Amino acid sequence: MRKVLCSVVFFLFLSTNALAQTKQVEIFDIEKGKVVQLVPTSSEIQKEASTFLQGISGVYTKVRPIPEKGYMIKVPLEPSIMVDNQWFKGLADEVVIIFPEQEKPFLMVFDDENRLHFYHFDGNTDRFLNLLHFQPQNETGPN
Repeated sequence: MRKVLCSVVFFLFLSTNALAQTKQVEIFDIEKGKVVQLVPTSSEIQKEASTFLQGISGVYTKVRPIPEKGYMIKVPLEPSIMVDNQWFKGLADEVVIIFPEQEKPFLMVFDDENRLHFYHFDGNTDRFLNLLHFQPQNETGPN
């Protein structure tokens, strides 16, 4: 578990200097502990990620939200978007969509005070994954 948490921290703070120049979507393989693909961000990718944030449907309540296997896809949002629902209210400048190996994807979002929040969301991830030209190797599928 410690390895997974270290990998996640590494993923979240990955070379901010390089990313500051060009905003890119990062696809992180949790088991390998590294970014396996970088994709230039686009308005369509950001729109899909924004739709997921607007579709937050509840709090993800597992004690260990980061799975041991699966993928995390970090999407920078420019400009930041305002999310206002019963579970999250604030500006989001990035969202991480977590694709666990054997369950539906869920979201990881930082609030204005840099606290982590995890949420279920309503939405179909097929179009999003197609825009990234990426298909996670999940047993339950991407949705």
